[in-house]
Amino acid sequence: MSIRLWQLHLITAGFSVASVACAASRAAQTSRDPQISGSPTTVVIDAGHGGFDRGGIPSQRIPEKEMTLDVAQRLKTLLAASGYNVVMTRDSDVFVPLPSRVAIANSYRNAIFVCIHFNSANRMGAGGIETYFYGRDSLPLASAIHYYVAGGAPSSNRGVRRRGFYVLRKTTVPAVLVECGFLTNPTEGEYVQTVSYRQKLAEEIAAGVRARNSVAASSTTRMATADSVPLQSYIDQTKTSNSERSRRHSRKKRSRSSSSKKKSSSKATGSEANVILNEQEG
Repeated sequence: MSIRLWQLHLITAGFSVASVACAASRAAQTSRDPQISGSPTTVVIDAGHGGFDRGGIPSQRIPEKEMTLDVAQRLKTLLAASGYNVVMTRDSDVFVPLPSRVAIANSYRNAIFVCIHFNSANRMGAGGIETYFYGRDSLPLASAIHYYVAGGAPSSNRGVRRRGFYVLRKTTVPAVLVECGFLTNPTEGEYVQTVSYRQKLAEEIAAGVRARNSVAASSTTRMATADSVPLQSYIDQTKTSNSERSRRHSRKKRSRSSSSKKKSSSKATGSEANVILNEQEG
């Protein structure tokens, strides 16, 4: 076995060991899970991207759409085994428009919406786990999922962030978008390509779903107990997002003005479509 492969197995094993530290808390959360008490909950799982939308950046080697679908399917199995009604926005390599994903989530009154994504960046050193939400009623769900995923993964904790991504802004049920690491980071990309790591990501997300109703009322508690998971502090990026959209709008206006004498296509280019998708979906 090569030294590099041995190191990867060792790190993956460490990921499993780290998860054991939360086992007692998870058992307590499961005992109070509304599924077990008979109250039905639907979990709508949204595997990011799909079909012609590969996800990530143009030079990215690992296709995000494949990794999100794999984790989503594993999460579906885990939650269904716990008694949840699970709905997938996509269960194969197909493209589903963002409004359709939102419509699926909003069609279930007693539901939560979990979007699974992986990050990318031109800077290879960028890495870590981050979780997004928008509506205030989604913060407990974001807190619980982020607590388990970031607490168990061998990656840096980039925190919980509030931002108006389309799938979060337009849903009427509690909704989160979890970025499970950077596929453009050599180390994190190597983790994600292992079956055991993707399984552990699904397990951590499932633990967060089960613990969502036991999040502490304040963010002063930093450690999980037998009774609660800490409410996470968050970075509000809603104003930043609005500023970015304004800058993009200004650039587009200037671009249209400078090319007004040129023949233009009625369809957006691939890169323009990617900008729109990235702005809305992450």
